[in-house]
Amino acid sequence: MIKLADNQFDTQRLHAGYDPKEHLNSPLPPIYQTAAFALGDTDEAEQVAEGSKEGFTYSRVANPTVRAFENRIAALDGGIDAVAVGSGMAAVSYALLNVAEGGGRIIAPTNLYGASIDEFQSIFPKFGIHIDFVDDINDFATVKSLIKADTKAIFVESVANPSTDIADIENLATIAHEAGIPLIVDNTFPTPYLFRPFDFGADIDVYSSTKAINGHGNVVSGIIVDHGQFDWGNGKFPQFTENEFTLETADGQPVSFNEKFGSAAFISRVRIKYLRLFGSVMSPFDAYLALLGVETITERLDKEVSNATAIAKYLKAEPHVKKLYYAGIDQENPLVKKYFPMGIGAILSFEVDGTEKQVDAILNHVKVFTYLPNVGDVRSLIVNPVKITHREIPASLREQHGLNTRVIRLSVGLEDVDDLIGDLKQAIVSAF
Repeated sequence: MIKLADNQFDTQRLHAGYDPKEHLNSPLPPIYQTAAFALGDTDEAEQVAEGSKEGFTYSRVANPTVRAFENRIAALDGGIDAVAVGSGMAAVSYALLNVAEGGGRIIAPTNLYGASIDEFQSIFPKFGIHIDFVDDINDFATVKSLIKADTKAIFVESVANPSTDIADIENLATIAHEAGIPLIVDNTFPTPYLFRPFDFGADIDVYSSTKAINGHGNVVSGIIVDHGQFDWGNGKFPQFTENEFTLETADGQPVSFNEKFGSAAFISRVRIKYLRLFGSVMSPFDAYLALLGVETITERLDKEVSNATAIAKYLKAEPHVKKLYYAGIDQENPLVKKYFPMGIGAILSFEVDGTEKQVDAILNHVKVFTYLPNVGDVRSLIVNPVKITHREIPASLREQHGLNTRVIRLSVGLEDVDDLIGDLKQAIVSAF
């Protein structure tokens, strides 16, 4: 596997985590479309099976094409390793279940993606995992007051969906570490190109790589990345320090994940317990498509951010727009300056000064934007989140963050920006 310096992002997106010499000199990672792999001799098979040697046995556990994607994203994100999974929600679920297994509490903001809120409120409590919600994740006094003996992590979105509120990662990491717990960041909107949470103390990153990492709307996938800096043996996480019967020393004695994998205990446990047993696997073909998407991530996001900023400026001056949600437009915002000098991403929202029928009219009259519940595509997308992507969120929480039936979310793509602004103008004129 080729090793590259941390700061060479544009080289890493094309080469990191993959050595053509190991794959018949193919410059692109081949698609290893196979369920399982021949084991070689018995000694090698045992080493691979027990994890003392990297190799491949079964594609539910690891696959060379998927591994190339994992290695590349880990390198771009500044992590020690990564595990790719079948969706962004699988990434969120596996990361939080792995940290809070057996029961505990997680602190999270109320302005999250709708499916995350639904999972946190309706599913996790049935597993003994309870979420302590905070309306403003940057209200550090409140966050500190919520930390209890059984608190296992703080979870945030670096840029919230759809409000684009920015989490103060460095201060939240400090609070988490003082309490002996990790900070887990959903960094889907910015991707590692615009922002690397690990540079500011985060411990685990999760992504819906369906979105801007892949960027072409043709893959559903997720990925978990481990910074490799958190001490999982601090006494708060027994699942990492208890002996695991599937792990053994050379003389056959069972050992813990912490003993076996050290700084990689978290991500190794995600792979060996959650990926292998729960089985939300990324397919080799999807990994191949995602790798192709990563190759153009810089150019895509540069133009998408530029387009989104221009559209945000138009919407801010549009008489029928009551409120704009795009933190990136405020260059004096200290969190924008600190964390997002290249932009916060290509997703923005706005509230129209009208009725639900007028919102429907805008959605029905756009010609360039596609009415579609995804983000991060090369094509520009439009949706009414309260009725589609955030419908699971209770009305009380939606109203707290201004998320009502008059809010429209845009995911800005690579079209000509004048065409996009013109499309919004004609749709708004038609509606009003």
